[in-house]
Amino acid sequence: MDMTNIVEQLNRISSAVMYASEGVDLEEVLQRIAEVSRTLVQCQYAALGIPDKNGGLAHFKVAGISDEQKAKIDHLPIGNGLIRAPMRERHVIRLERMQDDNRSVGFPDHHPEMTSLLGVPIQMGDQLFGVLYMCDRLDGKPFDDADQQLVETVAGYAALAIAGAMSNDQQSKMKVLEERERIGMELHDGIIQSLYALGMQLDLVRRTSNLDSDRLTPVIGGLDAVIGDIRRYIMQLRTDGQAVTIKKRLVDMAQKLHLSDNLDIHINAEDDYPPFPPATFEGICLIINEALSNAVRHAEANQIIVSVEVTDTHFRVQIQDNGHGFNMDTQNSSGLGLHNMHKRARFYGGAIEVSSVVDQGTTIDITIPIKPY
Repeated sequence: MDMTNIVEQLNRISSAVMYASEGVDLEEVLQRIAEVSRTLVQCQYAALGIPDKNGGLAHFKVAGISDEQKAKIDHLPIGNGLIRAPMRERHVIRLERMQDDNRSVGFPDHHPEMTSLLGVPIQMGDQLFGVLYMCDRLDGKPFDDADQQLVETVAGYAALAIAGAMSNDQQSKMKVLEERERIGMELHDGIIQSLYALGMQLDLVRRTSNLDSDRLTPVIGGLDAVIGDIRRYIMQLRTDGQAVTIKKRLVDMAQKLHLSDNLDIHINAEDDYPPFPPATFEGICLIINEALSNAVRHAEANQIIVSVEVTDTHFRVQIQDNGHGFNMDTQNSSGLGLHNMHKRARFYGGAIEVSSVVDQGTTIDITIPIKPY
């Protein structure tokens, strides 16, 4: 392929994935990536699988199968066999006849017949975002080196699109939590206080006037019931996003990084609920996730220790790795992606400290003040 054709192909790939990245949410972005991949490769079927934290699939989007066909299939893939292989092995799988491979577990009832397979991991560094699966070229020929190179290039662009969509999805969830927290505060500071005042006035009238107190008692009781209902609603608003303990949230976060077999992450945290509103805690978790992701991708460590300490006034998280470290005097630590972490920490009134020693590892301390809410 000459240089002109290479440039044209890269432009086609870039335009296709750019279109995919403009989906309104993560689900649509994933579906579009599957569809444009199928068009670019000119195959009968394409799919995009996103792993979950338990070895299964969080998302599985298909192209080339109608909604009517999908409705007849007993179940979508659950992440076994050749679906799981590229996720576990982290390399391309190319098969002329997948049924002959000993990793194949077959198809469920009413699934379309498929023969050839090209599976390409979507990853950035050590982080696996998903796998692109291509089945059966339209011309009936097996997938070749050119097809593999094309899908690998698509996968590189797709990693960026998926990362962006996941980030937007997380920010949308944070906005929902922030809005719930705002509504809860307004209910507590506004409506409940007004109802309390009204109830006190009615009780005063009942005790100091000649009115029949029996007529006012049900009214006061009704106000108390309404206040109780609103208080329970506020508690639901504030605890719905906070139903997960600190330790479980950090464990889930670590598992979603899809670690390599030679890296262990130890979480030292109490199984208690966080001392923050849901939106605040999610923002702090983004800082922790960035620190963990940096350590996983850059430190070349085989162990990362995450320790949490909660006092009456501060919430402190320490992320310590035993990787190659760096010279604090000669390397600008902001190059490790710490700029946004510092910015988020300052937003919550906190701070981040970084210390590193060459060949001994890096330690990141995140300290956030605890304020009553």
